[in-house]
This record gives sequence, structure tokens and C-alpha cells, in this order.
Amino acid sequence: MKSDLRFGKSHFAAAVAMTIAVGVLVAAVASRAADAPKPCCFTNERYSGTCRVVPGNDETCGGILAYLNNPSSTGRSYCGGTTVRGGWSQVDCNAGKTAAQKSTAGSTAHRQKDKPAQTQGTAR
Repeated sequence: MKSDLRFGKSHFAAAVAMTIAVGVLVAAVASRAADAPKPCCFTNERYSGTCRVVPGNDETCGGILAYLNNPSSTGRSYCGGTTVRGGWSQVDCNAGKTAAQKSTAGSTAHRQKDKPAQTQGTAR
């Protein structure tokens, strides 16, 4: 029995439509990944390690830093829920140093996975 494997106009149109749909889907996923919030990193002499925070909706690194430096701020759980207020500075997440401390040489610090609302380090 002979099989008929013709690729007619309707099949060609369906294949083109599927190719376009896959392309649009890939572009949308790539765009969404590029729009993902970048982590913010902070240090404080009274806090062990670097605090790494991924800003949520309507949050900025500057707003988080202002919260951490406000002695009367309460209600958020940045940096493991630390109660350390004041003395925080924002640092480069890849190097763990402030802009003033950052050297022009590369950093050997390893990058940690970014997870929203998750922080690292502990209060001393």
C-alpha cells in the first residue's frame, strides 16, 4: 500500500503559522527574562556577610537602602529579618564591595542564584 505524503498549501500554511507562533513565544520569554529585577546588595559592619535582596514590584534598591537605614522602620523582612538599622551601604553584588572600594581588577566572588524576597547573611 502506497502512502501519500503530499505537503499541500494548507500544510505549508500551518507549518509557517507554527514557526511564527514559536518565534513569538521565544521572544516573549526572552523579553520577560531581560525585564526581571536585578538583585540589590548591601553591607553593614553589624551584619555578617552581604545582604542580597531582589526587589519586588514597585521596589527599588534605593528604597530598600532607605528602609534599612531608617531607625524606625519595621514590617519588612529584608536581610533575614534583621533589626540592624543605620550604617547600611549598597555594594556591587558581584564583588561585595562599595563603588569606592571596588578595584578595576576582576572579582573571584561567586554569583549566587537570585530568588525574590530571599536574603543572605546574618546579624551579628
